Amino acid sequence: MTRKGCIWGWLIGIVALLVIFLVTVIAIEALLGETISFPAYGARVALVRVQGVLAGGRLVLDELDTMSSTPGIRALVLRVDSPGGGASASQEIYEKVVEIRDTGLPVIVSMGSVAASGGYYVACPADSILANPASITGSIGVRMSFTNLEELFAKIGVDFETVKSGEFKDTGAWDRPLTPEERELLQGTVDDIHNQFVETIALERDMPIDEVRAIADGRIFSGRQALDAGLIDALGTLDDAIRVAGRMGGIEGEPRVQEPVRRERLTLGDILRGSLAGALGPMASNPEAQYLYEPPK
Repeated sequence: MTRKGCIWGWLIGIVALLVIFLVTVIAIEALLGETISFPAYGARVALVRVQGVLAGGRLVLDELDTMSSTPGIRALVLRVDSPGGGASASQEIYEKVVEIRDTGLPVIVSMGSVAASGGYYVACPADSILANPASITGSIGVRMSFTNLEELFAKIGVDFETVKSGEFKDTGAWDRPLTPEERELLQGTVDDIHNQFVETIALERDMPIDEVRAIADGRIFSGRQALDAGLIDALGTLDDAIRVAGRMGGIEGEPRVQEPVRRERLTLGDILRGSLAGALGPMASNPEAQYLYEPPK
């Protein structure tokens, strides 16, 4: 075989191996229902998304841990598009953001359509917060919701009998309204958790606590109004936030972005659990304190 023929043979072999490799990767992705990522090199900006109602927050916490410890990451952008959720879930994500920021890794928040209540709570410790002019944010407040089905149970002939160890053990029961004493007790709990929210914002935004308290009545703000109120630092898009992160991380030029890999395929169990939660959610009598904004329907 001539030298020219050998070169062509090598080139064809290399191309064939690349094709086989790509086909194998596509087949594995199809089977796993997720994208395979390969190691990235050089200075990069990490992008972690906080989306939907916050309940537990384990996925976001794991992604923050992974991305903040990945070699080559010079800054972190937190894209918040959430109306908040459970107060404890919001506080856990907030604590993780503080932990990452305090290591010296710049943290920049980009607000999407909604970053309200708990969505704002997780955003407030960032080094810089950007929002679109029409982003909905604020809604600084706490709520507890209970369902009273007493009249419905009476109509269908269902009665409840409860044996309890103390006066407040069945507070929020479905079969009766709250007593004045129970309402006072719960109001005290809500007020305490609300004060925690106010104190956190005053600390992180370096604002007088009375100034925060004056706007912490559950009202919402547009991005532009939030800028005037001192709740955010600038107006801008996600791309603007990535560029700010690049500059703060010492990256020259347009920064490259790395996102964590997420499973996108839902199992039958996921679907059934989601459907059940959606069906029973309005009826739930759960005394969970919530940093949650619910827009009018």
